[in-house]
Amino acid sequence: MNAREETRSDAAVAGKDAARGMPDAARKYQPYPTVGLTDRTWPSKVIDKAPIWCSVDLRDGNQALIDPMGHERKARMFGLLLDMGFKEIEIGFPSASQTDFDFARWCIEEGNVPADVSLQVLVQCRPELITRTFEALKGATNPIVHFYNSTSELQRRVVFEKDVGGIKRIATDAAKMISD
Repeated sequence: MNAREETRSDAAVAGKDAARGMPDAARKYQPYPTVGLTDRTWPSKVIDKAPIWCSVDLRDGNQALIDPMGHERKARMFGLLLDMGFKEIEIGFPSASQTDFDFARWCIEEGNVPADVSLQVLVQCRPELITRTFEALKGATNPIVHFYNSTSELQRRVVFEKDVGGIKRIATDAAKMISD
């Protein structure tokens, strides 16, 4: 029996379903010694609990595949991520792909999202894409909307034809639209 199998067996005996696929990562990473600096506050802060792990495999991992996952493969992967204990799962970019839009609707309409799990999606700071994303998320409980805007000088100048202030406005307008 290898270490992974032992961990899985130990978890099964302890009744810890979430640890089946993802061993208790909180024990894996121990806090490091603090640095006592009186003029700064952040070096004194200690991470004393595990972060909430968010899987991006269904979105970022999928876009890296030569043959991206269709609905059936995404559904199997989603089930595996739930079995592993993930509480935040990025399911796609629903405004960029009909497959991702339909998968988001399937997760929500079929009741496949446990109450303690949040769906996360990605969207650019464009009003029409934000609207489409919220159509995909209709009925979701506690969704996470990760919105972004390119800020590189070349993108600013060539694609957006805007200065730094114009790019900031795109981001703040998107944030306002999402929060409303």
